[in-house]
Amino acid sequence: SRDTFSWHFDPSSTMDHSSSIESERCTVLQDSGRNKGLSFSEEERRAEGVVGLLPPRVMRIDEQVAMALNMLRAKPNDFERYNFLTSLWQTEKIVFFKLILENLEETMPIIYTPTVGQACYNMELVYPHPRGLWVSIRDKGSVRQVLDSWPHRDVSVIVFTDGERILGLGDLGAHGMPIPVGKLGLYVLCGGVQPDQCLPVTLERGHQHGSLARE
Repeated sequence: SRDTFSWHFDPSSTMDHSSSIESERCTVLQDSGRNKGLSFSEEERRAEGVVGLLPPRVMRIDEQVAMALNMLRAKPNDFERYNFLTSLWQTEKIVFFKLILENLEETMPIIYTPTVGQACYNMELVYPHPRGLWVSIRDKGSVRQVLDSWPHRDVSVIVFTDGERILGLGDLGAHGMPIPVGKLGLYVLCGGVQPDQCLPVTLERGHQHGSLARE
């Protein structure tokens, strides 16, 4: 008889914290603010316990930036470039911000207007990399609990939107989140605000955009 392969996902298995050492070793690679990717030296990799979790080659930050820039330019359109930069922002902030700062004229229209309008309108394609805090009408009476969900305590700048009148696209509701995210990115790049001190908020009261009503 033919052998069959059966696999069952057990959600409880993802909550097993019995191996704290494994969790700690992955922390630096999962923390976008500390993750330097291939720029970790051999000594740093041993100290952080991530030897073997990265390819053996050690690269300078500027080499990683050049590689990321080539990947960015290879994307077929600005929306794909926006998604690429969004992913880079969440995985390697150091590389992301250095790339943007060194290529402001080229990248500014990608991370903010006009491309951010496409990101809002196609939020379902951006959502795998969500950033920000959504406060909905359902949270009435428990907004404090929603705010407590934000992982960073030292917030100094908040930008919020209610999703209305997004770049001429109309009322987009929860899809408007890329607007405060993008504006705060500019404050970090041009104003020196620390990324973890930024809080983008969308006040979701519903919307009247017919094509998005079912999403």
